[in-house]
Amino acid sequence: MGFRMGRSVPVCAPVGVDSGGEVRTAPSDRRGGADRPFRHTGRIRLYPTMSENLTRSKPPLSERVEAEATVVAVRGELDLQSAPLLTARLDALTAGPGPDLVLDLRDVSFVDCSGLGVLCRTRARALARHGRLRLVTESPGLLRVLRVTGLSGVFELYPRLSDALAGVSRRDSASTAAG
Repeated sequence: MGFRMGRSVPVCAPVGVDSGGEVRTAPSDRRGGADRPFRHTGRIRLYPTMSENLTRSKPPLSERVEAEATVVAVRGELDLQSAPLLTARLDALTAGPGPDLVLDLRDVSFVDCSGLGVLCRTRARALARHGRLRLVTESPGLLRVLRVTGLSGVFELYPRLSDALAGVSRRDSASTAAG
């Protein structure tokens, strides 16, 4: 959705917004010269509305009960667009007493601060109800983000789903291998 050089553009056209949602200056418009920035007096929606985002970017979720824990497998990106749907589902799963959740994040390709917020919220809700939250990931990127933000010591982290269900943490398996 770019703009063409040298063309006169009506003010209400969404020209000046590229496909990434960034506002660009127009080369010229009817009210000014080439050095005058693109101005728009009406509203231009730079990004889709939240409801459009939720219908377009639902993260694929699957859940099952295994070894008395609810395993939620999340795939794709855990970001601002997918966080509301995931939050709603995890809130429902942590609503009762003693929730035991295992989040399988092995197929998550990206996590931003919204995603970290969802993880922290879910952990807080589970602990407040005398439950447990375990994360399964081997992603160096996600592990680095958790380490840099100081959250690696907050979450129970497991490299494999079988370890999470058995309750053997990274720290336990590292100390067993060393000893």
